[in-house]
Amino acid sequence: MTSSEGSFAALRSPAAWARLVLTAIVGLALDQLSKFYSFKLARERGSDSDIWQPIPGWLHIHVTQNHGAVFGLGQGQRTLFIIVSVAAIIFVLYLFAASARQRLYQIVLGMLIAGIVGNLYDRVTLGYVRDMIWALPKWDVFPWIFNVADSLLCVGVATMILYSFFHSPPKGKSPEAESKSP
Repeated sequence: MTSSEGSFAALRSPAAWARLVLTAIVGLALDQLSKFYSFKLARERGSDSDIWQPIPGWLHIHVTQNHGAVFGLGQGQRTLFIIVSVAAIIFVLYLFAASARQRLYQIVLGMLIAGIVGNLYDRVTLGYVRDMIWALPKWDVFPWIFNVADSLLCVGVATMILYSFFHSPPKGKSPEAESKSP
């Protein structure tokens, strides 16, 4: 097997595709359902203030429209964020193609796809991203309101970083040695 055949083995693996796609579907469903029901509850109450405090002082549901990106940066740059999201999806799919047999990594990539697509869907259909989770409001330690897609992106990126520190590439012939073999 040449290195190029082994490099994109995940593309030919139904199990790898299942890990990626199922993770993305579950993450996207959680994101969209949580947004839908949070905003529905806010409309029913006629308020966009704290509509639910599952853990008072620690976790509040507070709906808001984010016309920017992370931490509210880049307000009004919808087209730019759509382009960046599409480029990010392409990049994550490239990482998946190169993931070989790295099961955990494929699940993490599914989380990233879910997060990107969840916020992209909002930007394309609504013109903004629906945010509603406010963590630690009592102390203003983390004053930003976010959503499930944002959580999937943050956890996914953090996991990728940790994974890169602890994962060692499979032992075997290096690409240089493989190209020199008869």
